[in-house]
Amino acid sequence: MTYSFLDIVAAIAGPGLVANIGAGAAIAEEGISIKPTGDKNIMTEGADGQVQHNLIASDSGQISIKVLKTSPVNALLMLAYQFQSSSSALWGMNTITVNNVTTGDYTVAQKCAFKIKPELVYAKEGAMNEWLFDCGKIDTILGVGALTN
Repeated sequence: MTYSFLDIVAAIAGPGLVANIGAGAAIAEEGISIKPTGDKNIMTEGADGQVQHNLIASDSGQISIKVLKTSPVNALLMLAYQFQSSSSALWGMNTITVNNVTTGDYTVAQKCAFKIKPELVYAKEGAMNEWLFDCGKIDTILGVGALTN
């Protein structure tokens, strides 16, 4: 089995924004990261050593998209950041999808808001811009692997 970022189909859509963030969008080699906000379980131990497991209902998380400095995606995201931050009616309404078409992995993140503008670095070599999003709900299905003939 093999992996390639070329198999990643990803997009972000929201007020004033529709953009490819997968293969072909000049995403940095660090790519796209999807992580949960917190633990799904909290274990409480009683005085007698017995335990209670607590299922946490949250499926929130954070998505990081690392984009090469020269990618036109940066301009699209900055314009959307400025537009969306102009009104609370526009805030937190982005949807991010990430799909690996070879393995069948599929993630949908809803109610996503820009966390912060990226740190801008101008140096000897062009760096990347990291766009962070807080996401209210992230659902992921991991596929079974590459399809074979």
